[in-house]
Amino acid sequence: MCIPCVSITLRAQNLTAMSDIASRLEQLRSEVPEGVEIVAVSKFHPVEALREAYDAGQRIFGESRVQELLAKIPEMPADVRWHFIGHLQTNKVKALIGHTALIESVDSEKLLDLIDAESRKAGVTTNVLMQLHVAREETKFGFTPVELMEYFLERRFEKLTNTHICGVMGMASNTDDMERVRADFHLIYDVFDSIRHNETLGLRGFDKVSMGMSGDWRIAVEEGSDLIRIGTFIFGERQY
Repeated sequence: MCIPCVSITLRAQNLTAMSDIASRLEQLRSEVPEGVEIVAVSKFHPVEALREAYDAGQRIFGESRVQELLAKIPEMPADVRWHFIGHLQTNKVKALIGHTALIESVDSEKLLDLIDAESRKAGVTTNVLMQLHVAREETKFGFTPVELMEYFLERRFEKLTNTHICGVMGMASNTDDMERVRADFHLIYDVFDSIRHNETLGLRGFDKVSMGMSGDWRIAVEEGSDLIRIGTFIFGERQY
């Protein structure tokens, strides 16, 4: 095949892939219940793919690396709401503050306190979710249900000045056992619900549950999720 032919073929393939993004988003929106927001997990995908999703109406994008998120921000329209969804290293916190609509992955009290301190210095309020660890994998981060309940019942959140805890985030075990997945999501929501309805805490705006990805979002929604993180279904396999 001649070189120009190869170039034309590649361009055609790219256009097909990009049009797929819009059609997949349309299909997803037709299936997702009203009141559930979609976070398009755009990590490792090029800005061109994000723009296609944006043109199809998507406004929330999820990134897991601070440098990648910061590089994409100026390449995208100003009304994009960026969610940070990966493990946040403490040495990256300062750079991230002021650039997110929501940090979904606060997995320790130390990290939360640092986010609050850097937000105070920057003169902004940062919205966050507390990450729960209920999955079987030890490699995953987050508070155990007991640890998170203790954090709230001991009212340690009261020392925060520039951070608003909006709810919780969690992941199910990496398994084909959908009953286990459902049990994990049920536990995440149960912890959230126990905190939210504890009137002695006096929490306001504690109303978000982020759980569910491309392969299990339907179960997550059935168990109470109102924020789902969808990457592969929208964008295809990651481009590392």
